[in-house]
Amino acid sequence: MRRHSYFGFLFCGIFLPGILGFPQTNTSIDCDSLLPNYEAEPQTSAPPYIIAVSFDNFEPGNEVQVTLEALGDAGFKGFNLQAREIDGDVPVGTFKITDPNTKGLECHNMTNSAVSHANSDVKQKITTTWIAPQEARDLQFIATVVQNLENFWVGIQSKTLTPMHSESVNVTGKSKRKVCFE
Repeated sequence: MRRHSYFGFLFCGIFLPGILGFPQTNTSIDCDSLLPNYEAEPQTSAPPYIIAVSFDNFEPGNEVQVTLEALGDAGFKGFNLQAREIDGDVPVGTFKITDPNTKGLECHNMTNSAVSHANSDVKQKITTTWIAPQEARDLQFIATVVQNLENFWVGIQSKTLTPMHSESVNVTGKSKRKVCFE
């Protein structure tokens, strides 16, 4: 009897958390619809999360710091973050993975075109770096954020970023504009 109890305890300890808890890193969020791979419906209330960006404008090759952050104590376990042109449905640009709680995703055969959770630990904030593509129009960062299996928000948007065509900008985003006086 003692042996059966031990195996029952071991079975529950190994498999039950994965069955009852938030699925581990194999939980995916679809690149196109941004919906998680389970049956719950997205929340319709205002999301308790924001997407902040380091610049309003960009040039090809610029690096833009992007932060996904919980408001208050509304941590999150999963997310998918992409840059998309306004009214577009395909990710643009690529991400440099700089946060250990994140991993790059391949969407539409583009490596690191989206960034997602690397684990199911509760997070208050993640920060990543996005690299602007050679050509893009006005865009926004868009995210799905999963608080738990019942609560997730789809389509959280950052402010709009606009490509700059009138001045040159280096990869840090600082202007290289020259001022000439006559």
